[in-house]
This record gives sequence, structure tokens and C-alpha cells, in this order.
Amino acid sequence: MSPADKEKEAGKKTKVLFVCTHNASRSQMAEGFLRHLGGGAFDVYSAGTEPGKLHPLAVEAMAEIGVDISGQRAKSVDDFVQERFDYVITVCDDAKEACPFFPNAANRFHWSFPDPSAAEGTHKERLAVFRQVRDGIRTRVEDLLKQLRSAGESQDRTAV
Repeated sequence: MSPADKEKEAGKKTKVLFVCTHNASRSQMAEGFLRHLGGGAFDVYSAGTEPGKLHPLAVEAMAEIGVDISGQRAKSVDDFVQERFDYVITVCDDAKEACPFFPNAANRFHWSFPDPSAAEGTHKERLAVFRQVRDGIRTRVEDLLKQLRSAGESQDRTAV
């Protein structure tokens, strides 16, 4: 049994870190979704390799669907590199390349999403790009939750 499995048996939450370059949009949305959809089963964080500021269009896009990320702030991956995580998930290609090695990460995944903050045009056009990325991230977070719940059910069945 892995250390992560032992901690789960002891009632500890699954610990997840989402990483992108600026920790302004994609990783913030992923953090918000997992916190919102995860039912309290996760300690979830986000960070950036070059942290900036939370993007207001990310906040707006998430608020449209009832997920409030306005209280989140951009953080550096350097703040987390020595912590233990069950999952470290990069959500942009630049972060995948620049992300430091996490020696205490049980699993590392990569989800490639375009940077919505690079969108140009009117507020409405830029918000449409944020919505598209938001919806893609939601799908990936929902898929992750299904996989984790399915794995948990399989372990429960074998324990009986």
C-alpha cells in the first residue's frame, strides 16, 4: 500500500496541486473546480512558475457558473516544491517544461490548455475564450473525479 493510500485510510484528504505559468487563469480555474466539485475530499492548491495576478476574466467566467475564485491568489511553485502531493497537474505546456521536480508527488499529469489571457478583441470576445478554456478544464476535472472515485470503489471492493 502506498503512503498516499495509507493516509487516505487514516481519513486524510487527497492533496492536489495545479500548475501553470502565471497562476492567473487555468490553474486557478482548475483549483476552483476541484474545490467546488470535489465534495470536500481534496486539499487543492494552484501555483505558477512565474506567478502574476489572478485574471479578472477568469473570475468572471467562473462566477457565471457559480464558482467563486475571487478569494484565490497567485502563488509560486517554489512555495510547494517540498510538500507532499498525491497529484501535481500542469495545465499548460510552458509549465510542464519549466515545472520543477516534485520529489514528494505520488502522481504527475499534464493537461494542455491554451492561455486565455492571450486572447485579443472586445471584452465579449476575450470572455468567450475564457469560457471555452473554463469548460475544457471542467471536463478534465470531472474526468479526474470519476477516475479517482472509480479507483476508490475498486479498492473498497477488494478490501471486503
